[in-house]
Amino acid sequence: MGKKESSAKKAVAKLSPASRAVRAKPKGSPDADFAATFAGLKNVMSPFVTELQVASDEARKYYLVTQAKSWKGGPMFFGAVMMGKAYVSYHLMPLYACPDLVKTVSSDLKKRMHGKSCFNFRVPDDLLFAELGELTKAGLEEYRSKNWL
Repeated sequence: MGKKESSAKKAVAKLSPASRAVRAKPKGSPDADFAATFAGLKNVMSPFVTELQVASDEARKYYLVTQAKSWKGGPMFFGAVMMGKAYVSYHLMPLYACPDLVKTVSSDLKKRMHGKSCFNFRVPDDLLFAELGELTKAGLEEYRSKNWL
């Protein structure tokens, strides 16, 4: 056994049994339904395409931008749904650009928050998806009030 393998095993041995079980779980585990999660999150974001532009609509990436130009001259990022190896992420830039929106996020949805404007899911969650829809609508209203659409 090499030195790197030995130190990795020691690090895992220091974890609690529950932590070891979570870490040992393969990324593509049966309880993860990424295709349904991606489709559900895309359905949350897609109603807003009437005021935004679709920059990418692929099997693993759905990306919306504003029609107005950003300070760099290109369209401004609004949001995206992206399927990764470990989760499906819902990016909502209005949370970053308008920090007061974060105050409206429920504690259950905050548990899914990664960084300032991203939420991660492994399986569909209709209640949280509905809340994301309302949050996305509020973000669009904020962008509209700032003439960023």
